[in-house]
Amino acid sequence: MSSERLQKILSAAGIASRRAAEDLIRAGRVTVNGAVVRELGQRADPGIDTIAVDGDPIRIGARRTIVLHKPRGIVSTLSDPEGRPTVATLVGTADRLYPVGRLDVNSTGLLLLTNDGTLAAALLHPRHTVPRVYEVKVRGTPGEDVLTRLRRGVRLEDGKTAPARVRVVEKLPTKTWLEVTVHEGRSHLVRRICAAVGHPVEKLARVRLGPLVLGALPPGAWRDLTPGELRALAVAAGLTRRARGGGAAGRRPRGHDTRPRRPRAQPGSPSRDEGRNRRSPPAGASPRPPRRRPTRPRP
Repeated sequence: MSSERLQKILSAAGIASRRAAEDLIRAGRVTVNGAVVRELGQRADPGIDTIAVDGDPIRIGARRTIVLHKPRGIVSTLSDPEGRPTVATLVGTADRLYPVGRLDVNSTGLLLLTNDGTLAAALLHPRHTVPRVYEVKVRGTPGEDVLTRLRRGVRLEDGKTAPARVRVVEKLPTKTWLEVTVHEGRSHLVRRICAAVGHPVEKLARVRLGPLVLGALPPGAWRDLTPGELRALAVAAGLTRRARGGGAAGRRPRGHDTRPRRPRAQPGSPSRDEGRNRRSPPAGASPRPPRRRPTRPRP
């Protein structure tokens, strides 16, 4: 392998995102061949150099991404200072897989874990606006004016949110189930916008991330992503382009003209321009003689 920037190597190994890897380097927690590295421009070759974080050598192995149905009461980290159960206790695999984003301890649903740092960083990058779909139970019955506020964006202490897609799923006597789709990764975003409009969240479950659907996966269970799901995630994250013909079924390619074409003029028949410019003389009038070009006298 050729040499690459150290933070890129750490991200590709699934240790952390590139920005978090830069913090590890600045803190002196990364070594190359036993020497502490603090400069962000340091390059290394994973095939030759021994790279370690906190004394543990990193492994550049096969990339793996799984989807977990996180239950309530589980922390979306690999360790917790308060001793609460984490997603690492559920996955139970030797691969060092890291959560892509987080769900708070009281939320449930779809959570990705991967050792592909490039995929994780791309999915979380604000530029790609990967949609996150949640099923939310709120207190009360939001009126149309409240739903409009959510759809247009809500002003929070850290700025106005991007427009959200909101759909009423079910109305109960004192509660309402909503489907909320957001395109931002702010902390506790759905809970905060619902509280801001006067309808606090009682239950929240993520059911979709980009093209990936939670489906019937039981709480606490996990599975590896299929190759097709990985390709779809890569497209959603902007890592690859959508293949030709992968658009909506029945949609014509852009620029395709389906109007019938006029038949070409056959040899010996007058052209369209000739027929268009030709005028018939009035009745009883003699035909106009053809116009001749004046000839120039030769010197």
